Amino acid sequence: MNAILVTVVIVNIILALLFSLGAVPILVWVERRVAGFIQDRLGPNRCNIAGFRLGGLVQSFADMFKLVFKEDFRAGDIKEKFIFRISPVIVFVSAFLSFMVMPFADNLVIGDQTFLMQGLPIDFGILWFLALAGLSVYGIMLGGWSSSNKYSLLGSVRAGAQVISYEASMTLALISLLITYGSVHLVDIVNFQSGLIFGFIPAWGIVMQPLAAIIFITTAFAEANRTPFDIAEGESEIVGGYHTEYSAMKFGLFFVGEYIAMSASSAFIVTLFFGGYNIPWVGTQMLKEHFDIVMIAILIILPILSYKFRGWILKNNVWPKADDKRNNESKWLIRVLIMMNIVIILLFGYFLLFGVASTATNIAVALIQIATFAVKLLLMNFVFVWVRWTLPRFRYDQLQELGWKVLLPLSIANIFITALVVVIGA
Repeated sequence: MNAILVTVVIVNIILALLFSLGAVPILVWVERRVAGFIQDRLGPNRCNIAGFRLGGLVQSFADMFKLVFKEDFRAGDIKEKFIFRISPVIVFVSAFLSFMVMPFADNLVIGDQTFLMQGLPIDFGILWFLALAGLSVYGIMLGGWSSSNKYSLLGSVRAGAQVISYEASMTLALISLLITYGSVHLVDIVNFQSGLIFGFIPAWGIVMQPLAAIIFITTAFAEANRTPFDIAEGESEIVGGYHTEYSAMKFGLFFVGEYIAMSASSAFIVTLFFGGYNIPWVGTQMLKEHFDIVMIAILIILPILSYKFRGWILKNNVWPKADDKRNNESKWLIRVLIMMNIVIILLFGYFLLFGVASTATNIAVALIQIATFAVKLLLMNFVFVWVRWTLPRFRYDQLQELGWKVLLPLSIANIFITALVVVIGA
């Protein structure tokens, strides 16, 4: 059993790395492609390795390598050199650790042991997220202060004021959720959302607490320093804000930390308001009890989706010159797609014909839930990108008025309404 425990822990850590740090190149690619789509242009699609572009994803990896090997220039009048160096690390580590408590699937049962499917197997997930989300602003403030640059200092002061303004509303919105869910453990919260309201509406947080969802999602944008709440790095006013004096991988840590924070916020929103790893109307127990039906559905849906994806590849990945090496990418992608389909169909077909042990069923259900969580996470990240390239940046006074005069009173009123409903219902 020790070997099983070590294996599960390693798998959880790898998943946390993939969904947070490993997702950064993909999120950068999504950002650029969505921006290109909204602005009626293509976005990055030329950079390739032996003809393989991966839809422009190779460009993201090229930019990351550029940051790694770029000269680390630092102004000579910076006095607090240690604080200047450690500030990007604080932002990066805070964002990364906040993701470690996200549950990727329901508790995995192997033999007589139960394992939490999250990077850090702790129960106080909401409190951990709030602590780490608030800690990241220290890196921004220290980085701006230690830069010996008035624009950096202004950016850090703005960031501090923004976090203080919006973290109050975020915490109060979470209190309404805690009254509803009755637990701070994220797995319990997701399992609560696997139920139904009136027998057919999923009991997701967005349905149970719509006002808290609006408040929390808005404050999550502010906490992640995403547009329209990115006044801390307003290029038109204060150059780059708190990271004006940073270059190379020090700037890269700020850059990566912002995307990890965005991914962590998206994961938290999905977990609290959109059912987490649960498929709508299908809970963990139902998946296990009707796993044969699930396998049949996979065997039907997977080839259809693959055929649609194949058509998209053939339509969009054709280059004018017949001898262009990038045309080979489509052929290899289709071959890989076909091989993956064959392997999955044979595997699930074997399970369907000869049955599957309870442990294998539990693992297969966990894999399905991990895939569900990944899809929801990607969609929520898309919303972050969509909002960035749709809404203009707030002015400083507008940002403060929204935080203190609108969101804070609404979050307090929502607590009273939620408590009243719970007391009447009891």
